Amino acid sequence: METESNLLDQEIAEILRTVIDEAPDTLLVVNPSRSAIEELINVATAYEGDLPELRMLAQSGTLKDVMEDFIVASNAADLIDAGSLSLRTTDEVPSNSLLVTDEVVIALVTADDRVGGLTSDDDEFVAEAYDSYSAQFESADEFSLRTPPLSRVRDTLGEEISPEAQQDFDEVLSSMETARGDGNGLDEVTISLLVAAKNEALLYDISKWGEDVGIASKATFSRTKTKLEDMGLIGTEKVPIDVGRPRLRLKLANDDLRNAETDQLASAAQSLLH
Repeated sequence: METESNLLDQEIAEILRTVIDEAPDTLLVVNPSRSAIEELINVATAYEGDLPELRMLAQSGTLKDVMEDFIVASNAADLIDAGSLSLRTTDEVPSNSLLVTDEVVIALVTADDRVGGLTSDDDEFVAEAYDSYSAQFESADEFSLRTPPLSRVRDTLGEEISPEAQQDFDEVLSSMETARGDGNGLDEVTISLLVAAKNEALLYDISKWGEDVGIASKATFSRTKTKLEDMGLIGTEKVPIDVGRPRLRLKLANDDLRNAETDQLASAAQSLLH
């Protein structure tokens, strides 16, 4: 087993993959850092084999902060939906960040930009640690993740708006490292509206889809549309309907956005917003 020796000077993702490759039934992730949470979601999402049951016990504030990123949160929601991931929170601050299986305990130690995994496979110690942290996990509060699974977002966007909109959404999201909306990438509502405008969808349709799938309320979509319109990124044109007020068709209003390749749309919009 690769985890029988210390895992030194590796990326967190490498250490996580090494542990998952050992095919434990359950992997307890205790007190992970922000980067460790993000890497676990990334590794688990991309992993092609069978995942162990991933049980994460994290500090509440850390987990909330990480899940502000739509990319991380929606992938986590997919893992939860598949029964591969459970998230629970603790207000206590454990002394170490640990990976615990029924065969090994690995303490994650960071020094500057280097990460090491200090390993113990002593049977008695591992058994005690596994039982102790399993009990802590069972008694901890479940983390409520409100972000919808990315697969559901993608599928319903293709069905309710258009396959082209889904493809554009995928390309935009793939071009971004984060989607937090706080200066670190656009948020999910802005991304959805830009994609809708690129595909000249109706505001009513995209906001109804967004509310139904769980991204945000229609009111949030409307407020964000107004902000983007005021800043000259998108425009609208009225589309008459048989009964009631005309609907608004969204369009890109800025030449930089209209001329941008889809995978450059987010960065072009970001530069205009800041």
